[in-house]
Amino acid sequence: MTKVDTVFAGSIPAIYDNYLGPLIFEPYAQDLANRLSALHPERVLETAAGTGIVTRALLRSLSAGTGVVATDLNQPMLDHAAKQVSSSRVSWQKADAQALPFADATFDAVICQFGVMFFPDKQKAYREARRMLKPGGRFIFNVWDRIEHNEFADLVTTAVTAVAEMFAGDPPRFLARTPHGYHDQQAVIAEVKSAGFGNVAVETVTRRSVAPSCRDPAIGYCQGTPLRNEIEARDANRLVEATEAAASKISARFGNGPVDGMIQAHVITASD
Repeated sequence: MTKVDTVFAGSIPAIYDNYLGPLIFEPYAQDLANRLSALHPERVLETAAGTGIVTRALLRSLSAGTGVVATDLNQPMLDHAAKQVSSSRVSWQKADAQALPFADATFDAVICQFGVMFFPDKQKAYREARRMLKPGGRFIFNVWDRIEHNEFADLVTTAVTAVAEMFAGDPPRFLARTPHGYHDQQAVIAEVKSAGFGNVAVETVTRRSVAPSCRDPAIGYCQGTPLRNEIEARDANRLVEATEAAASKISARFGNGPVDGMIQAHVITASD
């Protein structure tokens, strides 16, 4: 992971929420919310909350008496999230998942959607999640499977790499390197157990990623993630070209109308 991999600023939060939210995040957000709802928690901590996609799913699925503390290290993402949600059940707070500012055994559950891949010290974050939990609590999070099992992300990476051939052999690889770079189930289980969790279960969940046109995933990935930072760092004038190349690659595979591609992730549930 590089420094630019964690920079979600400028127009990125809004594009991320508008394009990638419906495309890849909302199906898994509802999956996590359903899993948590079955546990009937009273107080939930969300780490790496981003633009609040999971937060909104939690509000729809959890009982009216459940409170949610939604945290993220990136203030622009939290600012965008807070504008999308008006509920006294949610409190927003900037916080590092590796050093959480809460007392031990404060929450019934800790939840994190596609965030752990961005943590520099994952075991430290896992230990913090465990510290947050009351006896019998659950830590539930998900990670993307390898990029080859996520068709749009794979096609975008291929297209942007082609555009970036002139970048001195250093093409933008954010999607493969970070979001899809932590997919080894056994390695994840080992790290979670090393943090002190005794019971760790993994389930692979496959969904379909649907968009009105090939341009939606192209814009979402190229302009609504830190992939944009990589492209612009090499040549700020080529962002549109890279986006169009990605759209063309997706269109060649799925056609010019609505597109429907495979997405796949692993859901991890941990407890003592």
